[in-house]
Amino acid sequence: MLEVILPSQPIVDVQWLATYSDHQKLVILDASMPKVGGTSEENPYANLKIKKARFFDIERKFSDLNSLLPHTIPSPSHFTQEARNLGINQDSIIVVYDNIGLYSAPRAWWLFRTMGHREVFVLDGGLPAWIAAGKDTEMIGAEQEVEIKKGNFVARYNSEAVKNAAEVLSAIQDNNQVIIDARSEARFLGKVEEPRQGLRRGHIPSAKNIPFTKIQKDNFLLPKEELEKIFAEVATKDQSLILSCGSGVTACVLALGAEIADYQSYSLYDGSWSEWGQPSDLPVES
Repeated sequence: MLEVILPSQPIVDVQWLATYSDHQKLVILDASMPKVGGTSEENPYANLKIKKARFFDIERKFSDLNSLLPHTIPSPSHFTQEARNLGINQDSIIVVYDNIGLYSAPRAWWLFRTMGHREVFVLDGGLPAWIAAGKDTEMIGAEQEVEIKKGNFVARYNSEAVKNAAEVLSAIQDNNQVIIDARSEARFLGKVEEPRQGLRRGHIPSAKNIPFTKIQKDNFLLPKEELEKIFAEVATKDQSLILSCGSGVTACVLALGAEIADYQSYSLYDGSWSEWGQPSDLPVES
């Protein structure tokens, strides 16, 4: 059996995945989800997947459905059960991708990392890059039914990776922490309505804005040197980053970028603007 040479960064390219796709320890996960306010019909790859990929259902399986907020991180026990159902083992090497390119796959990567699994990687460029390289795909639902052997994965939850509203509120006045918002500049500045109804416009006071699209080009993450420059404009490496977005999904693109840019301390405000933007006493700037 070919020995897997693990990359030093949490991303892999198409050629790496093609080389190891049949390895017994490798599990490919499709973490696709439609963009907020978008439809699957707008995506030409919505009905395709990489062969043998298993669906990592962020919205219905890997979120806390009892939460009033979208995409809330599930409990460790729930995550453990769902990961086992996908055949994930303690020694699995996981590659996650999405059919947009670099949108929701980092959320799956962040969830696994937060649940203690280190050998998880994002396919740079996602399904569009895989297809552009001429690699094999199959129609979703048309693949042969293969019984997945239940895995032995056990979550080891890192509570430091997740922040709540109270912790974000205290971080506003803390020079050792920097809040970074991954939404578009127009949303950050309150120039447009939020895609989710009933939310206020604007941003968390003191927050900086790095739109998740700014750290990628043509669905590929920018090189490490460019990522370092972008993050250095808003935070030093001895500061702790709190990453936010609309509902905790695209902030994970920034988490991936921060990891590659060698930021040692970053966490996710999981409630993000879906919580902070609700009518409340939480302060808002625009």
